[in-house]
Amino acid sequence: MGFFLPIRNWVLQTLTFLPVSTKQNLPAMCRCFTSTSCRLAESIDPKAFHPEIKIKDGSMTKKKAGKDRLPPKPFSAFAAGSSKIRAMYNTNNAVANESFSPLNKVSPPDTPLSAKEWEKLKEEYQHYKKFEDVMFDSMIHDHSPVDVAKSLLVAVAKRDGDVEYSHLVKYLTICVYHKDIGEIYDIYNIMKAKYKSLEASAYSLLIKGLSDSPYWKETLVLLEKVKKVSFHSRQNYGDCIEGALLNQERNLAFELFHEMVTENLTPSLTTIKHFFDFCQPVKDDHLKNKCIDILYYLREHQIYPDESLMLSIKQWFESISGENWKGSLTSMNNSSQCPSCGHALEDINLTEEEFTNVKEKIKRDVIEGTDIFRNTSPQEPRSSTAPETRDWELERFQRFVNEHPPFDVVIDGLNVAKTTPMNPSSKTLLDVVFYLAQKYHRLLVLGRKHMLNNSFQWKKRDMDDMQKKADFFFTNNTSKDDPFLLYASFHSGGHCMIVTRDLLRDHKAVLSNSVTRRLFFKWQRGHQMVVSSYVPGKILTFEDALPYDTIVQTDGNTWHIPYDDNLSKRASYEIPVKWLCLRKK
Repeated sequence: MGFFLPIRNWVLQTLTFLPVSTKQNLPAMCRCFTSTSCRLAESIDPKAFHPEIKIKDGSMTKKKAGKDRLPPKPFSAFAAGSSKIRAMYNTNNAVANESFSPLNKVSPPDTPLSAKEWEKLKEEYQHYKKFEDVMFDSMIHDHSPVDVAKSLLVAVAKRDGDVEYSHLVKYLTICVYHKDIGEIYDIYNIMKAKYKSLEASAYSLLIKGLSDSPYWKETLVLLEKVKKVSFHSRQNYGDCIEGALLNQERNLAFELFHEMVTENLTPSLTTIKHFFDFCQPVKDDHLKNKCIDILYYLREHQIYPDESLMLSIKQWFESISGENWKGSLTSMNNSSQCPSCGHALEDINLTEEEFTNVKEKIKRDVIEGTDIFRNTSPQEPRSSTAPETRDWELERFQRFVNEHPPFDVVIDGLNVAKTTPMNPSSKTLLDVVFYLAQKYHRLLVLGRKHMLNNSFQWKKRDMDDMQKKADFFFTNNTSKDDPFLLYASFHSGGHCMIVTRDLLRDHKAVLSNSVTRRLFFKWQRGHQMVVSSYVPGKILTFEDALPYDTIVQTDGNTWHIPYDDNLSKRASYEIPVKWLCLRKK
């Protein structure tokens, strides 16, 4: 028995009057527009389917050519693109091969074929057990025209008396790519009549395809359905929001936005851009405040706009009636003042309350709450029969720190010593310690016990000279240094700096909530010094910590928004170097 539906297309009329198959194949996951996990469609029929610091020594001058010439210095260890630059100059890193093995692929025809012509083509590719699946996949890859894909769908229907669910989904993928609203809506009606529920990927395709159509309100129904079969995604919400904004339902769009963030889904930059594009010119204070709330959301979650969103935000501000905003693009210097408007940016240093909060979380989550010490060399039993019941090395370090006055700088000795392979490790570390001792009063160097063994890399004379300038703590040779570095620094107080090339990403990830991770990253950017360039006996250059916070910020009369430009490839642990400055004239 068939289903009667008011469908305009003769091909889809054919499909709706076909008998329901007694068995459905597992749906193949389409590569376009899909999201969330895979689930079988449920049929109605139950049987169906920084600035440089140079050593003040006259002999240490930089050569402009020759073997000592250095590559360009990154702006900062945390600046966008720095990791990419480091990788370019690290000759020891293997070059990743980004080529991929081609999938099984056939060449789709350029024009629609008859059922007989499809059968003839299938015979030519008889080595493929599932010719139709391979052909549909190739059509998706090549963005074949809708009518070509439709002709294959009709040929299958005439031959088999039914069309597999997976073929409907793949055909839908092609229709969504070409934004063929009529075909999308017809497939939607077929699926709605034939199946009680669909898999999440099919719902996502339908939401995507119907969002920019007269049937956009159906996306709200589909959004509720996808929640029942899988985890809903930010893409689903984003498509529904776009449909609401396109149809001037702005309050509904903001409601969906707040529902999404309540579900701990981070909106895409494209979704945020839609708000600033469709909410201008700004004449409504209510909607203006809603967009301002989005900017505060970016601030609280340390989300950086890309260049496209930044331009939309700029245009949105400049469209606010009666406020006369003017935006300009700039890059910040080390003076904490915006070069464009002269306004002082927010200080990078944490408040006393924030520092205490991060300190306690570091102690609990990174130091005491992990197996870092237990996995390395945590215990030293008193006898061969004594149970290993306490973290001996951690306790020894805690006693050491408590017995000393607060430190000004804590140095990851082994990390710094490996700055260059051209020099003995002890000589490199000696240069760093001697330089820092001229600027700071109390230094702590974290090292390993093997550094005390006289060798080519670790000369006893260098080690003796360093220990006259700094305190040293030597851990066992298998211990990890980072937790000791963090413990000593936080114990010493908010003034204490750290020196390491390690960006401490693993420890940031361990922290229990996003607010603490953001504050830790803020503390790190304000307290970490990195040796950016070093030529033995000639140059020692540091990247100083930035004095200002890189975050969306405002004082009411100005907004400063860091953003990603199109050229810099920023890693997740880096920060933008470009800013949008907005001020009232």
